[in-house]
Amino acid sequence: MSERAWRRIAAWSCAALLVSGAAARAQSAPPTGLSAPDSPRASDASLTPDDMLPVPGGTFTMGADGVGERDEQPAHSVTLGSFLLDKTEVTNEKYSECVDAGACKPYRDNVARGFHAGPEAGFRGAQQPVVGVSWFDASAYCAFRGKRLPREAEWERAARGDDGRKYAWGDDTPDPEQLACFGRKVGAKGATTMPVASYPLGRGPYGHFDLTGNVWEWTADIYDPMAYSREGRDRGVPGSCEQVLESLASLRKGKRQGYTGSNPIPTTCERALRGGAFNYPGAALRASNRVHHPPEWRMLVAGFRCAR
Repeated sequence: MSERAWRRIAAWSCAALLVSGAAARAQSAPPTGLSAPDSPRASDASLTPDDMLPVPGGTFTMGADGVGERDEQPAHSVTLGSFLLDKTEVTNEKYSECVDAGACKPYRDNVARGFHAGPEAGFRGAQQPVVGVSWFDASAYCAFRGKRLPREAEWERAARGDDGRKYAWGDDTPDPEQLACFGRKVGAKGATTMPVASYPLGRGPYGHFDLTGNVWEWTADIYDPMAYSREGRDRGVPGSCEQVLESLASLRKGKRQGYTGSNPIPTTCERALRGGAFNYPGAALRASNRVHHPPEWRMLVAGFRCAR
């Protein structure tokens, strides 16, 4: 065969390989507008841990008009990005894992007695929410899990969704048999918390359990009674500790006890809690209701859940 013939055969072979390679690449590429399985644009569902649920970003109504305490007024629009939130409150079992790992301090083990609420064992079932933990304890646990405490605005976003509901489940009157653990007389027989997820009908708009009742939940934010009138209100951002202390001093000077609820007006930067507890009255279980306590307190009525 002549040299010229060999050159023609080689050229045809190269052309065939180029066409074949292009076809293979076209078959393996994702369709236009869709993401490959390992692309950052792929669905986030596979990235959500089994113990958390997503809360979509958006604008929602935070606070209320004409109901509750002055510190939860007025109703106003807040815009947040998306985030993840634990399905349930952190349980005794889960918290003990952190203690065993040396990353968390043990919970206060005499908190029921100190609250005149009967035996400690009544609150220490494996699936009951952990109580007797401070804000610092809660923060340490969330860090141990690669998470954090939710902001106050994030908590309310998860509880109220897009429809501005009054309670996590909607606007129906609180029902202690079907919707939440609340209204129990401290010290009475059986007047304890319930295992988490005991009230599926009381879930929030995005599927989270026990956002109403069982235990108050620590949030990340400093409690700011004037948060809804500050510059950051449309982003759910409270004032700094310095600003909050100035506001608290002004409330005390004006003898406005009750502005921050039934608790005394704080003298330090406390932390906000949300959700109500097993001993709380149904009428006060509003998703907009705010309470505050010193971050070092370890109470029978306070637990937490984590965000990411």
